[in-house]
Amino acid sequence: MNSLHESSACFRSLSPEEFELLNNKKAQITYLKGENIIKQGAFATHVLYVISGFARIYLQTGGTKQMNLHLLKQGDFIAFSSVFSDGVYPYSAIAMSDATICMVDKNALKELLINNPQFGMQITARNYKSEQRYLDIIGNFSSKQMRGKLASALLYLSSFEHEGEGVFTQLTRQDIADFASITIESAIKFIKEFEKDNVLKTEGKNIHILDRSALELISRTG
Repeated sequence: MNSLHESSACFRSLSPEEFELLNNKKAQITYLKGENIIKQGAFATHVLYVISGFARIYLQTGGTKQMNLHLLKQGDFIAFSSVFSDGVYPYSAIAMSDATICMVDKNALKELLINNPQFGMQITARNYKSEQRYLDIIGNFSSKQMRGKLASALLYLSSFEHEGEGVFTQLTRQDIADFASITIESAIKFIKEFEKDNVLKTEGKNIHILDRSALELISRTG
């Protein structure tokens, strides 16, 4: 269980006995890039924790359509809300790089959250950003035109790095379009427009943000 202890400060507030309880109720799995981690609609028996690598969570919205919700990296939980539910996973997750994931029995984690308030507060605070991300998605979906949606998605994605590099090399244009909730044709069109306006620069799959202020303005007004 040392890998959990080393990868997130929140586990350091556990007593040796609590740590042992968690240790006895977990399994560590390595996923290769592109492998499914959890499937929307499957029974939610575990909470997952990213030890290394990063993952993408998405909502299947019918047929082959999907909406990307989050990128998750080391120290993030997947399906944390399942601690408080007896239902199914509300979304799917896929490994965007080779990733090591710890599967923790949700009942054991719930017991620790109840009995160790400091541990509970640290995890709750860390997962607050998920709630804010969902609010941003709702705002983008309800009030922005396609240019603004794409600008918001590019700003969000540009905040991630993988092994010291921007995350765009790990994403397809379809992935980016699904984060913006627009078609791939529209995503490609607007990326070209942003590049023409010197807002960004592309190198193959990679995207470099050149004028973040301009992109933020498009996000707000688009």
